[in-house]
Amino acid sequence: MMVIDNKFNIGDLVYLKTDINQSERIVRAFYVMETGIEYGLGCGADESWHFDFEITEQVDVLKTSKN
Repeated sequence: MMVIDNKFNIGDLVYLKTDINQSERIVRAFYVMETGIEYGLGCGADESWHFDFEITEQVDVLKTSKN
């Protein structure tokens, strides 16, 4: 039996840690591999795939502020 320990669920609203715009994304899918899980994140019509260490549930307002 395989146990999948996903950190995010389909429908969760998340942000990419490296996105300077901190665009809100929704978890649309995940892909389970032997080496880990990749999450399919949707932002409008765009979809991209990321590992859990690239994703956060908290917006980083410091990235979006203009000094």
